[in-house]
Amino acid sequence: MARYTGPKSKIARKFREPIFGPDKVLERKNYPPGMHGVSKRRGKQSEYAVQLMEKQKVKYTYGVLERYFENLFHRASAREGITGTNLLQLLEARLDNAVYRLGIAPTRSGARQLVGHKHITVNGEVVNIASYTLRPGDVIAVREKSKSLEAITNSVAGRKINKYSWFEWDAAALSGKLLNYPNRDEIPENIKENLIVELYSK
Repeated sequence: MARYTGPKSKIARKFREPIFGPDKVLERKNYPPGMHGVSKRRGKQSEYAVQLMEKQKVKYTYGVLERYFENLFHRASAREGITGTNLLQLLEARLDNAVYRLGIAPTRSGARQLVGHKHITVNGEVVNIASYTLRPGDVIAVREKSKSLEAITNSVAGRKINKYSWFEWDAAALSGKLLNYPNRDEIPENIKENLIVELYSK
């Protein structure tokens, strides 16, 4: 699947948030990139610009592109409940995101790579589609012959126990179960999903 492969620090500076994880460049330069640096006063953003920027932030955070994101939004709006919350729950239910949340990979891009290289199983079957949508009760595990991979063992070693309440983790088996979709207040990302709903409602 196509994905963003450009400079990550530049994007993090654009949103002034560590979207791709801890970033020393962002700590030193916590202002948007550009030739004028911090001295240039930037004009006030329009309502549309603010909404568009929030959508872009979510796309970069979860590593998805425009067409997929738009389709996901339509799926979220067709579900019962709050559209913005539904959208985030669908993003959280992606297989690559689950691998990241479980601590099998330190980043979402790393998780996507593990999935693509067939190191991950769902309910005992190898799944190599990063966007695969999980359902409550699904078991995500490291493939038996992949359990000794250094990238996986190092990531799991630094894992914080029970960091996300909507997953159940079995350290011995290197597997986790999706118990339920997370409530909005459980998702830690700094996202104003109402702005995205407003953008698509125009």
